[in-house]
Formats: sequence, structure tokens, C-alpha cells
Amino acid sequence: MTASGFKRIPYGVADFEKIQCDNLYYVDKTAFIPQLEAAAYYIFLIRPRRFGKSLWVSVLENYYDINKTDRFQELFRETYIGQRPTGERNSYLILTFNFSMINPDVRFVDQSFEANGKTVIHDFLERYRSFFDEEARRRILSRETTADQLREVVFHSFRNNLKIYLLIDEYDNFANTILSAAGESAYKKLTHGPGFFRYFFNLLKGGTSRSNAGLSRLFITGVSPIVMDDVTSGFNIGENISVDARFNSMMGFDVKETQAILNYYAEAGGVSQDLEACLSIMKEWYNNYRFSKSADQQVFNSDMVLYFVKELLKTNGIPDNLIDQNIRIDYGKLRHLILTDQRLNGNFSQLKQIMENEETVSDIALSFPLERLTERVNFASLLFFFGLLSFDGIREGMPLLRIPNRAVLKLMYGYLRDGFNDIDIFRVNLVEFSHLIRAMAYRGQWREVFDFLSEEVKRQTSVRDYLQGEKVIQGFLLAYLNVTDFFLTRSEQEMNKGFADIWLEPFLARFPDMKFGYLIELKYISRGEFSDALLRENIDEARHQLERYSEDERVARIPEHVAVKKLALVFNGWELAHREEILRP
Repeated sequence: MTASGFKRIPYGVADFEKIQCDNLYYVDKTAFIPQLEAAAYYIFLIRPRRFGKSLWVSVLENYYDINKTDRFQELFRETYIGQRPTGERNSYLILTFNFSMINPDVRFVDQSFEANGKTVIHDFLERYRSFFDEEARRRILSRETTADQLREVVFHSFRNNLKIYLLIDEYDNFANTILSAAGESAYKKLTHGPGFFRYFFNLLKGGTSRSNAGLSRLFITGVSPIVMDDVTSGFNIGENISVDARFNSMMGFDVKETQAILNYYAEAGGVSQDLEACLSIMKEWYNNYRFSKSADQQVFNSDMVLYFVKELLKTNGIPDNLIDQNIRIDYGKLRHLILTDQRLNGNFSQLKQIMENEETVSDIALSFPLERLTERVNFASLLFFFGLLSFDGIREGMPLLRIPNRAVLKLMYGYLRDGFNDIDIFRVNLVEFSHLIRAMAYRGQWREVFDFLSEEVKRQTSVRDYLQGEKVIQGFLLAYLNVTDFFLTRSEQEMNKGFADIWLEPFLARFPDMKFGYLIELKYISRGEFSDALLRENIDEARHQLERYSEDERVARIPEHVAVKKLALVFNGWELAHREEILRP
């Protein structure tokens, strides 16, 4: 528990007023308000799930609301913008839609959209009653649809010299759910032709493109550009700032902000954990998001930082599960991306290739419709917007995208396993397999792990078509070795002037009593070239490589109570032809 008077952790809280009034910790992002004002009047921003989008919408609500003029100092006095307010503070009527509140069941979605929208507009008229006389209120509320009521609101505002700031949070939430749960036909009915959702956005487009429309500012946020492209043919309403370097760290925490949070709660709760060790874990698991190729700063996932600190204070120890369940992108929302007619499509192949290399080179497309998702650049772009890839420099003139951190890496390995499982290519008992990995970590029983997978591949013949080549085998093994958190699995780790195929580093910060780590060298011989002489040649080469890798400083830093085993695995096509532990002569 935190000491009396210390601010509480705002985990899961997206209400700025609540954070300020209930003494919760706030990482001040208000310095971005002047930059946002200068950027454009109509703005679209994409960020991954649980990255602070809803809280930012709430900040804008409270800053610009004309009804909260008298509370400005109460809410903002300790912030950057509180000391340097802009001329537009508290000068708007705020109209906010949160589309996560829409029922995504296709049987009720249109009724839910209308009921929610009309409730929002009714509440708007109540909050700003002094700006709408009874005749105007009756005229607005008499319209049959949300879109028509909204049109009346904005025209009334123009005629009366009122300024509306329209905010839409999670604009694509229910549409994405419909796409994944009900399929493309239901989704297209919503977003194409006369669909009510498309009509709503057509109204917004008209409201921002005409000088007498009455919408002064617009801010829309979501997790992907697909829905926007399908309902408006791309965000041609205003400016998409998703990859603008100026707003790279507007959401998420930079390393200084994360360090400050740790320091603050260490004092509040008397945490005895090594704070540098905690920060190191968070850097590996939650950091390295860069949303612009020209940005020079990386950010942490804010939800995961707060989750970690919350769990740290509860137990005075590293969280048992380093990935917050709330951060997991529901596999169902990706399932339709990699399956076509119950068959893995080209997107799955691309996902698998990205996993094998932990990177890809691709431009980022800011706008593309669903029907073009199988194009390579579009699928890579979608992974970027979901937060599964992040900018990490330039390679031969093209943006280099990498998996940002270990939390995302483990999620993506899960997608691979689920993809194989989903269409009966490869199914294993993951509970049983987890027990085998535990025995590998604590008792050195490594043979059982690889023999288990080998026997399952022999028994489930469908998977063999996917296991061609050393890199593919390596990716397949990593997908299953990542079922547990006992090891920090590292692929192609540079070690002593070479690159170890797999380095299973014991995760001692989480499991301090672990007994074993593993260096693994993979060799691959195609089925048509296999011979005993070639097998021996590959084993000898693996032995020399492992001896060199084992002298790396990373291995030398492992505590004495942990033994690092050196394993040579030789595959003949999909079949594990040889496995042995390399012992010192």
C-alpha cells in the first residue's frame, strides 16, 4: 500500500478530471496541446490498444470545455498548459462519442449506435442548455437519426457563432469486432454503400469541408486506418498525425517519465526491489515504440508500466505475469487477417517471416481498404498500427520495422501457435509442454522437450509442409519455447564474434532459483542431401560454434548456481535427426 498522501496509481483510469481530483498520478502530456492546435483543425491519430488514447481525449475535453472555465486552475494548475494556456482554452462546446460503447452484435448494432448517439446529443444539449433555446432543442431532438441530429447541432452552432470541438474515441472499435466475429459481408454492409456508419462519417466530412458547417475542431482516434479508409476513402477530412514525429511521445511514457514513476512509488510503498533492475525489465518488455521514422525518442506502453508498478507495490516483487491480460490483442481480431476460407493465407506467411527475423523492411501506408490488406505493405502497416512492429531506423533507403519488445514478441509467437492450431495443422497439449519446459529449466531435462515436439511433428503430418529450411525450424521452435516465461529466448544473438541460433537465457529476475540455461545451435540438412558424413560434419561445426559462444561475456555473467548447457540439434528436413549435449573435452 502507498503511504498516506501519495498519489494512487491511475491504472485503467482514463478520466482526467478523476485523476486530478482524486489525487492520482498524472504524467503531464499537456505540452502537446499547443502543438496540436498548430497542426490542424481536424485530426486523426492511430495508436495501439491501451496506450493512453482515451485519457488524452479526456484531457482535451477538460481543457477546451467552456463549462469548465472556472475550474481551469483546479484541473490544470500543476501542468505545463496550466502555466502556459493557449487562447483557445475553455472556448468550445465539447461533443464526445466513444464507439466502444456500441453493441457489436450485427443484429443490434444499428439500434445501439442510434441509441448511444442520441444519448450523447441529449446530454450535450443538457450540458449546454444556455446555448440552445427550447425551439432549437425540439428541432434537434425531433430528427430521426443521430447523424441528422448532429447536423442540426452543428448548423445551429454556426448560426449562433458557437464553436464545437467534436471528439471520437475508439472510432473503429465495434466495426473491427464485427469484421472479426461476423465476417467481411457484415463489415461491408456497415462501411460501404448506404450503411449508417458510412453516412455518419460522410456527414463529418461535409461538416468539415464547408465554411458554414459549424465544426470548429475534430479529433478522432482508433487502432487502425482500415475502417476510416472504408467509410471515407481515407482520412481526407483533415490531417493524419499518426507518424508525425512531433507527436511521437504524446502517448506512452519516455524513459525519464518511467524512471520518475518508479522512484515515486518506491518512496511511497517502501519497495525493496532494485529499481535499476526493475527499469531494465520494463525496458526489455514494454519499451521501444517509435511511431515516426524520424523520431529520436522511444516510448514505453503506458498501461504496461502502470500494471508493473501496481503489481510491484502489491507484492514487493516482479509480477508473476509480465504481460497484462488487458494488453493482449484478442486473437479473434487477427484471425480473419491470416485465414481465408479456413486456410492460412499470404498474411500468415508474412507474419511467420517477420517472426523468423524479428524485423521487416517496409514503407507504412497511412490509408488502405480491407480488400487490399493482403498486399505486403498494407499488412506490415497494420501490424505497425497495432503496435506489433515499430520504426527502428532506415535500411537501404527503406524504413526498418522491428518487433518492439519482449511482450509483443511473446504475443506474436502466440499468434503463430494459434494459427497452426486454428486449422488443425499442429495441435499440442500446451499444459503438458509447459511442464516439460519447467523440468528443462530446473532439472536440466532438455531431451524430453525436443523429443516431444519431434514426435508430435511425426504424428501430425500436415505441419511438415511448413517446416522447410533452418530459419523456419528455428522460428517453429521459438514459438513453442516461448509458451512459458522461464527463459528469455533470444534468436541470432551476437556472442563472441558469432551469432548463436537460440540463447535460452534464464530469467533469473523472475525465477531466481532456476538451475539451467541453454545455448542451442541448429543445423539443417535437406532430405535429399542427408548422409552420415554430412551429419558428423554438421555436429562438429556446431560443437566449435557452441564452444565459442559459451565464452561470451553474457554467459560469464550467469551466476554460478546456473549451468549453461550447449545443445546441437540437427534436422533432416522436418525430422530431428540428432540431438546431443556438447560437453567440454
